[in-house]
Amino acid sequence: MSFDPVWLSRLQWSWVIAWHILLPAFTVGLASYIAVLEGFYFFTKNEIWFRMSGFWTRIFAVSFGMGVVSGIIMPFQFGTNWSRFTDATADVLSPLMAYEGLMAFFLESSFLGVLLFGRKLVPSWAHFFAALMVAFGTLLSSFWILATNSWMQTPQGYKVVDGRFLPTDWMAIVFNPSFPYRLAHNVTAFYITTGFVVLGVAAWLLRRGRAVEESRLMIRMALDLLIVLVPLQILLGDMHGINTLEYQPAKVAAIEGRYDTVRPTPLTIFGIPDDQKEEMRYAVDIPVLGSIILTHSWDGAIKGLKEWPREDRPPVALPFFAFRIMVGIGIIMLVVAIAGQIMMRRGGRLFRSDGFLRLCQWTSPLGFIAVIAGWIVTEVGRQPWTVYGLMRTADSVSPSLTGHDVAISLALYIIVYLVMYPTGVVFMAGLVRRGPAEAEEPTLEIESGRPGRPFERASMQAGD
Repeated sequence: MSFDPVWLSRLQWSWVIAWHILLPAFTVGLASYIAVLEGFYFFTKNEIWFRMSGFWTRIFAVSFGMGVVSGIIMPFQFGTNWSRFTDATADVLSPLMAYEGLMAFFLESSFLGVLLFGRKLVPSWAHFFAALMVAFGTLLSSFWILATNSWMQTPQGYKVVDGRFLPTDWMAIVFNPSFPYRLAHNVTAFYITTGFVVLGVAAWLLRRGRAVEESRLMIRMALDLLIVLVPLQILLGDMHGINTLEYQPAKVAAIEGRYDTVRPTPLTIFGIPDDQKEEMRYAVDIPVLGSIILTHSWDGAIKGLKEWPREDRPPVALPFFAFRIMVGIGIIMLVVAIAGQIMMRRGGRLFRSDGFLRLCQWTSPLGFIAVIAGWIVTEVGRQPWTVYGLMRTADSVSPSLTGHDVAISLALYIIVYLVMYPTGVVFMAGLVRRGPAEAEEPTLEIESGRPGRPFERASMQAGD
């Protein structure tokens, strides 16, 4: 049986990073949320902020630990699977990743110790400062990682000498053309992901009558954040798309399933791409709308994939469907955010609506799905390049690598991740079931003196 080391190495990298990215998607936003809670507690001394901060800090610690374990594995693959890529780009990418470790990871991990164990050991201002540093560290980590990835997407500030990329302008390398858009789009996505998790957890607690005051406050904070960030994310996504059209037009063609250049360009809502026949089967198109959305003009044209040689084209199916999943989730998120605001402003109906609280629970994992879908669009749409337009994926793997070697390591990674992640999720679910520490227990009876269901008891205790 023949094993292709390039394909298996790509699959292995995809498996590892797809699981890993779920954790920054949560911890980046959660660290900032904890810093806000710590700030409110520091300035008001209200114990509710103390309880909420402690609750989410425990969950953050578990997810952060999982992120460290899954993140450590990825750099090893640069040496084991992608040594030619590593050798060619080391002078550019190694300093960027070193900055992430030295400036970001050490910062957040050091102050996380104070945040976790220093509540009774340091002054309250020091504990608040530790929360700020952890939040800043997660954002700084995002900065350097996304700068690295963005350079691979839109390389600048280099020269090629003997097949190696050598830096000539570090400002151009770090602040390459796609970096500002990718940074804003990703960090906002991380915050939205965290907002929906907080919303879903609070809804679950409220429906069961646990930590009612904290749950109501978490829901309000999450919805107030989401009503701002979800529309902002739509705007940022549009700006990122315009930038991608300028610097990676083949990726946009794959996202839109455009094989032929058409002016004006329709928007394909659905279809089944066929790369072999170079056509979109069963296409459902809206005339002109593609030009309006993608080029902001009535007759703008999107270059079709036929404008590039076959060997330079990305595969269409994955970015095409992943992009539509991401957009569909964004629309659902916007509806939930708007509906939540309307219900809150109508006498607090939200806290009495079992149906809407259930909806909040069901939509809580959508941010993670959207992040994975966005990553697929970005990375698969970049193919067949590791450094866009300059270094092919097929030329990036280790020369002595065999398919059997990768197959064995991939099998081990699959086993480890399928054990580690469910274990971590179960542990965090246990922390959620316990709720915020020292939260007051809700009353066990309704006004008639008869025991009520948890949701009824929670609503009555909340005064609704």
